[in-house]
Amino acid sequence: MFKPFVFAGILWLGSAVLGHAKDAVGFREADIYKDSARPLHVALWYSTQDRAAATTVGDNRALEGIQAIRNAATTKGERPLVVLSHGYGGSWRNLNWLAGRLVEQGYVVAAPDHPGTTTFDRAAKQAAELWERPRDLSRVIDALIADPALAGDIDESRIAAIGHSLGGWTVSALAGAAFDGDRFRRDCETNASPRACSLSAELGLDRPELEKDLRDPRLDAFVSLDLGLARGFDPDSLARVRLPSLVIAAGTDIGDMPARLESGYLAERLPKNASTYVEIPDAIHFSFMQTCKPGAAALIEAETPGDGIVCKDGGVRGRDEIHRELAFLIIGFLAEALPAGP
Repeated sequence: MFKPFVFAGILWLGSAVLGHAKDAVGFREADIYKDSARPLHVALWYSTQDRAAATTVGDNRALEGIQAIRNAATTKGERPLVVLSHGYGGSWRNLNWLAGRLVEQGYVVAAPDHPGTTTFDRAAKQAAELWERPRDLSRVIDALIADPALAGDIDESRIAAIGHSLGGWTVSALAGAAFDGDRFRRDCETNASPRACSLSAELGLDRPELEKDLRDPRLDAFVSLDLGLARGFDPDSLARVRLPSLVIAAGTDIGDMPARLESGYLAERLPKNASTYVEIPDAIHFSFMQTCKPGAAALIEAETPGDGIVCKDGGVRGRDEIHRELAFLIIGFLAEALPAGP
């Protein structure tokens, strides 16, 4: 399946770039559902024909951002939507590098900060409500469809979700994967993954609410990037997921989430006629995040000992090169999973 899928992606890639060559990347941040029990801060990337000066968005002292035009006007016409879900303790910035590439191919991209599990909000009560993460993505989809002023008109027949780490779990649940707390607990007794199993209390993995149906029927495809907590998904529910899926794993294990027990578990149980599995040998779990600035590893290590590993990769290639491979795979997959109409 994989070779013809890549070939189709190459052909589509060329036509997509030509079709949107005049558009730049627009960007804005928005706060939605402000009066609800779970307000969401959302980053939005979209096509624009504005010619204002671009600025760097999504960077900080350690991590690189991308060039985009803040608060630019949206372009006319419906665009397919991709929602992004960050990992535990991350933020919308983590997949900022991918969002820009997707916009260049004609997508609207939206990434919420998940309350309780983001860099900016680690509230214990909300962290233990893991079932709200997929619902966050559904609420973002609702908001964008209801208000085109946010990022332009959305093609409701072409919606995908991409998630990294705990975000990979989130988009899998959104696609119909059902969590079984008892199964996860039993598995941790025999196939213990130190990081994943230790999060049980913190993320409320024994809560009955987590076993509800979190599927969003509007979702047409999903991409999991080195997900965690996969072994808690009921195998029968995975076999019933009919959506096209791309599961990408980090081939270099750093001791927390081995590919065999996480992404491999997911890929083995999804229907083979709709799922593609790729393992990138020299990627580690953090290779899917932004590129680090020079000296970032030492800077992070000095402030938070042990966290400098977020700037490491598993081989001789730099992270930018790994990102180019990831973007090629993901864009090619979406081209086939969300084909444009006639």
